[in-house]
Formats: sequence, structure tokens, C-alpha cells
Amino acid sequence: MLPAPETTGPSGRPGPSRRSVAGAARADGPRAGRPGGGRLRAGRPGAGRPRAGRSAWIAFALLTAPMLIGLGVFKYVAIGWSFLLSLSDARGTIAPSRWVGLDNYRALLSDGAFRDSLTQILLFTAFIVPVTFAASLGLALLVHRIRRGRAVLRTVFLIPAAVSYVAASLLWKMCLFNGLPSGIANTLGGWFGMDPVPWLQTTSPPLYWIVLVTLRLWLQVGFYMVLFLAGLQGIPKDLYEAAALDGATGLRLLRSITLPMLRNTSVAVLMLLFIAAFQAFDEFYNLFNSGLSGTGSAPVQTPLGYLYNTAMGSQDYGLGSAGAFVLTALIVGVTLIQGRFTGFGRSEG
Repeated sequence: MLPAPETTGPSGRPGPSRRSVAGAARADGPRAGRPGGGRLRAGRPGAGRPRAGRSAWIAFALLTAPMLIGLGVFKYVAIGWSFLLSLSDARGTIAPSRWVGLDNYRALLSDGAFRDSLTQILLFTAFIVPVTFAASLGLALLVHRIRRGRAVLRTVFLIPAAVSYVAASLLWKMCLFNGLPSGIANTLGGWFGMDPVPWLQTTSPPLYWIVLVTLRLWLQVGFYMVLFLAGLQGIPKDLYEAAALDGATGLRLLRSITLPMLRNTSVAVLMLLFIAAFQAFDEFYNLFNSGLSGTGSAPVQTPLGYLYNTAMGSQDYGLGSAGAFVLTALIVGVTLIQGRFTGFGRSEG
């Protein structure tokens, strides 16, 4: 085999052969562009992902660990401890001592004061839920029809929802319905010839219900109005236009389009209203309580008020814990029954 011909450089000296140039290119090519020489290796796809995934999980754990620990200790551990107390004779101590089983539950359900509180909260719920529902829906329909200033009105009606029940109760008790002739309610009544009335102390007729109902409505109507507004804004306008072509107006539109399209929102609002009514405590306690003696002298008492007096007043934490679980079971039961009748969570179609 003949040797490869040598090439001649510009100066006439023999240059490197083509074979030697190709070999040098093969030898030096992989090192090109890398400092210090060496051979480049093709990177494997996803080689750095396991380490990056572990770093992300570590960061996630560090960020959520304080919240999860606090949630577990101050909520779930507390619930479990309360359940143990409900099965123990825990008087004057939060440490489970003598095991009594279901005796606390039997004593609670046989107590006439607790049964009366359940009756009162059922009557209060039966009245306040439909009234709040109707007021919220009506207000939402009125605000939805307004074209200019809708956002301002929505904000104005929503502001009371940000006020605490304690502050609002003290405002109602000390300013609006304080029973003095200079009180706002008595001043307005005086314009129509009414005498000053001690609203919270009058039990026949029970005028204190006016104070409770107006306070509850002021605090809650704006929040549920916003929920209904969100549902109204989600109704397609094409439905109203098609119904208008068929001659539907006014109440017929409300009955045929608006209310059926607000079904899911209405069910959710009703469920929230039921739960909030059964959990009523702040306004009852702050309106009728004048010190640290509890609400024993109040004309009306809710189950949470009874449990507060039992646990914090009588120091019977076992009976109070049992009452908490009874009330929770009652709320869950009512919610499940309502969901059964209204079809909440049921897939459509």
C-alpha cells in the first residue's frame, strides 16, 4: 500500500499528510472548547432531578412543619384529649382520672337545663335561618340590578362581616338597646310616642329577641349577600334574553331561571347558616352577661353557653367535654339530613 502523499506548505517545506490531519482532528476534537482538555461526555437526561426533588421536599417539610405540628398539637391532640375527658370524672382538673364511661353523656341528656338550651337553639335556628336567607337573597338581587356603584354597595354591606361578634354585641348593648331614654332605639321610638323600654331585661313580651335578631342580621346578611352575588354573576345572560323573547318577566324570571340557577349557592348558604346558628354563643354571652359570673341568669341560653358555665364555672370538664361532642354530633346530623334532602354534593345529570 502506497503512503499518503505529503502536502507542501507555503514555504516549500513538506506539510502533514491528510491522514495525520484527520487523526489529529479525531484526537483533539472532543477536547475542543473545554479548558484543561479531557473528553466530553454526553449528559444523561434527568441526572440532577433526584437531588433537586429531595431538596424541594426538604424545603416543603421545613416550611410546613411548624403549621402541621401546631395543628396536630392544638387541634387533633386537644380533640382526642377532650374525648378522654368526656369518659372520665374530670372535676377541677384536665387530667383524666376516674373512668366513668358514658355516665357524663347520660347525666347531660337527663339535665333539664341542657335540654332547654337545645330547644331554644332549635327555635332560634328555625327563625334566624330563613330570615337571614331571604334578606341576603333579596339584597343580592337589588344590588345585582344596580349598574353603577355596585362595588361600593357590596363593600358597604360586607363591612359588618369583618366586625367581631363581641364588639358588635357591646355596641348593641351599650348604644343601640341600652334601655336608657337617650339610647338610639328608645330615641327612635320616642319619635312615634313610645316610652323608653329596657330591651334586654323585658321578658314579657320577650323584647330581647329583637336585639338578638337585629344583631345577627347586621353581622351576617352582607357576607351571604356576596355569596349570592357571585352566583348571580355566574348565570348566563343568554337565558334571560331567551326567556324575554318568550315574554317572561319579573317573578316568572326569578322562579324559572334565577332560583334554579342559584340552587347550589342556596344549599351552601343554608348549610352555613345552620352551622352558624347552632354555634351561637358570643352575642348571647356578651348581651346578657354583666361580669364573670356566666350566663346563668340570662333569659335565654344556648348549648354553648351551658357548656361554658359547666366547664369554666363548675369546673366539670368531663361533663363539658361530653356536651361538646353531643353538640358536634347534632350539628353533623342536621347537616347530613339537610344534604340528603337538598342533594348537596350530588353530581348533576
